[in-house]
Amino acid sequence: MGQVEATTERIIAADPEEVFDALADYSGTRAKLLPEHFSEYEVREGGDGEGTVVHWKLQATSKRVRDCLLEVTEPTTGQLVEKDRNSSMVTTWTVTPAGEGRSQVVVTTTWNGAGGIGGFFERTFAPKGLARIYDAVLARLEAEVTGKQGESSAG
Repeated sequence: MGQVEATTERIIAADPEEVFDALADYSGTRAKLLPEHFSEYEVREGGDGEGTVVHWKLQATSKRVRDCLLEVTEPTTGQLVEKDRNSSMVTTWTVTPAGEGRSQVVVTTTWNGAGGIGGFFERTFAPKGLARIYDAVLARLEAEVTGKQGESSAG
């Protein structure tokens, strides 16, 4: 059994505070950012950053569904950490300045992977699949904070 990690990042043409506030708004904005891989979204406590408890089901593949109950903390400025009470999964969102009026958003998810041949396939394929899912979240985040529906950050 080894730790599995998936990381995705994007530069967004918006101030870091605005980007962070959108990510931390679990009772409003966050639900709008989630692609079809997420279902049963429900804020159970709080709703804005630190102290929030949120539930969702994440369907990473047709056969793999994680029932997630996440506790949100803000260990440092510009950082949200979502720890799943139901597994070893931890997702860290980090928003930092990337030049005038721009932000870099990095999302990293780690968990304890399976052992054996199943673990080999998990370490090989799960990070790519999860990266695609979170890239969709980041694209929606960008559209939300910049008002540019369907445009990419390139250019």
